[in-house]
Amino acid sequence: MRRLVFLLILCLTLPAFSQAKHPFTFEDMMKLKRVGEPVPSPDGKWVVFSVVDVDLATNEKTPHIWIVPLAGGQERMLMPDRDGDRPRWAPDGKRFAFISTKEGGAQVWVADFDGTTGTVTTVHKLTSIATEAGGELWSPDGKNILFTSDVYPECADNVAGHASRLPAEEECNAKKLKEAEESKVKAIIFDRLLYRHWNAYKRGMRTHLFVVPAPTLPKTGEGWGTPGVGGAGALARDLTPGDYDSPVFSLGGQDNYAFSPDGQEICYTSNHDKVEATSTNNDLWIVSVNGGAAKNITADNPASDSTPLYSPDGRYIAYRAQQRPGYESDRFRLMLYDRKTEEKKNLTESFDRWVGTFTWAPDSRAVYFAYEESGRSPIRAVDLDGQVLQELLPGFNDDLVTTFDGDSLLFTQMTLSRPNEIHVLRDLIRRRDARKRFHVDEQYSPPPALTHLNDAVVSQVAMSPLVSFWFPGANGDKVEGFLVHPPGFEYGSSKKYPVKFLIHGGPQGAWGDDWSYRWNPELFAANGYVVIMINFHGSTGYGQKFIDAINGDWGGAPFEDLMKGLDYAEKTYPFIDKDRECALGASYGGYMANWVLGHTDRFKCIVSHDGMFNAESTWGTTEELWFNEWEFKGTPYDNRASYLKWSPHQYAKNFKTPTLVVHGQLDYRLDVSEGLQLFTTLQRMGVPSKMLYFPDEGHWVLKPQNSQLWWKTVNDWVDQWTKGTSQ
Repeated sequence: MRRLVFLLILCLTLPAFSQAKHPFTFEDMMKLKRVGEPVPSPDGKWVVFSVVDVDLATNEKTPHIWIVPLAGGQERMLMPDRDGDRPRWAPDGKRFAFISTKEGGAQVWVADFDGTTGTVTTVHKLTSIATEAGGELWSPDGKNILFTSDVYPECADNVAGHASRLPAEEECNAKKLKEAEESKVKAIIFDRLLYRHWNAYKRGMRTHLFVVPAPTLPKTGEGWGTPGVGGAGALARDLTPGDYDSPVFSLGGQDNYAFSPDGQEICYTSNHDKVEATSTNNDLWIVSVNGGAAKNITADNPASDSTPLYSPDGRYIAYRAQQRPGYESDRFRLMLYDRKTEEKKNLTESFDRWVGTFTWAPDSRAVYFAYEESGRSPIRAVDLDGQVLQELLPGFNDDLVTTFDGDSLLFTQMTLSRPNEIHVLRDLIRRRDARKRFHVDEQYSPPPALTHLNDAVVSQVAMSPLVSFWFPGANGDKVEGFLVHPPGFEYGSSKKYPVKFLIHGGPQGAWGDDWSYRWNPELFAANGYVVIMINFHGSTGYGQKFIDAINGDWGGAPFEDLMKGLDYAEKTYPFIDKDRECALGASYGGYMANWVLGHTDRFKCIVSHDGMFNAESTWGTTEELWFNEWEFKGTPYDNRASYLKWSPHQYAKNFKTPTLVVHGQLDYRLDVSEGLQLFTTLQRMGVPSKMLYFPDEGHWVLKPQNSQLWWKTVNDWVDQWTKGTSQ
């Protein structure tokens, strides 16, 4: 009787408890707000950050500036009537600068801020230059604002950098831009390499750093600002004139420039080697905020030096450095440059992991940094003696910054099933000084999230946690793989599921417990698939020796790892249907998809996105030649055997698997001709094939509606060849 009563109560109450979650959809993903890096106010009360909203109907992405109390509370948008990105506080906390495209393209704007109410009172446009502005920083002394702009280097009045940015220079840039836009002739003449980069032709322009006087706060009854600053940029100074990119090109991450604490000096990254296309020799340069000759402080290192950050006491510059010239995937070490003695110190030589985002402790006694570790990005601290302290925080973390009192660490955190939100680790000084490790299964508890912008969407979606497994791979080395279950997975049943076998790019990259809007494992699993991913030899997060193993061995150990990892998963997880598997990859993953195409028939289908097909033609059409020349041990005319050995096109006679080819016209890392060659070969070989071509995308598919088409086309292709084969 009691059992019947219990069942009756359960049936009556079940609807209240069980709001059925639905499988993740592309539309769900577009509803998510993309949270940027945290920027704490000088008084420690507020955190501002940018949030990108996606409007699928208008095919637009728009950033807005949000704010949340550091003590905790409701986040809110600060300026609903305008776009805003990259907020940066003035040292007095009464204003912040940001980038807006509201008038005249991307320009620097300044917002007056009421710290009591946490609201913006007025907004003012600071720059109005034809070449637009980005990447602004407010100087620590409050007197200047730094920004970047792409300009014609020949327009500079004084290449030594002593002169102001005169109206004539601005007029020259504006005139050249207008002439280029209005000309019926769109031809470009170039006479050196790196004439195009990532997704754009250089067109004779260079990225330079400019400084402009910061606006003064208005007195009662007076107007705002400094006369002339909001005009044509007449008071701005080009601090890095010359035919060089200063700072260098970057796809994101930490700034490649910084102010000294007294606001009198800038440190930035620039490459002055004659052939930039074959060089990774980025150096750190310092220049006065008043202009003048710049000084190279890392000329003794022929490899890359980047992301400078001054210590709060002004004594040091911390930065990341590599040691092997021409190798973009050498280990990133955390270095210390002593501004008094000019000596350099390697703080992490004994720590065999890549240093990622880092930030100084306000007392200048330690540096906090994120690093890659087995599919995650934990946080550690290192003191100035080079002693790497115990792990402070597990998880997948980025965008580190300390509050001004030094007792809280702000950062973004994500997982495979939840996009970025801002978190805070409090009581930081005690934790650091205690050198204490926090174990997930013991005393560690996740630090609270400050923001909850995506809770509503995520709470309605069925997602699965990341499952890790290890197996013996090539050379007997331990290799890690990951698995994601489909929503509604039936544990213990005899049901079998088809597989999407994802291959990561890089190749010096890794799968992990992180979120992606381009290759999202949860979305791949959402329509009934088990997703399997392998961190093969060459993947990051397992030590530099493991990374280096792929050099000159592109189709060797990595391919062996992938096949052994899939073999292991098939044997270990009985719910995998090994007769319904599809391999998908982009960039290096696209290369490996092409390699798989010529070396095994185990897959029902393949998706090859932006992959290398012909190693020799790739060398001749890519922009960053240092990459191919390192990975294939020379040029095709010096070491052709290596290029031919690892080129997928050499094995075209083995092609049998139905293949979807995806490529973008604006992809200059892997030229669109690679995709066209592959598709042509598949068609001539009579292999079922289709090509998805984007005339307006580069290496990544970024436009919302293009992304929607990408997901539909890819999923339809996989469904076509795997669904219904067996049950």
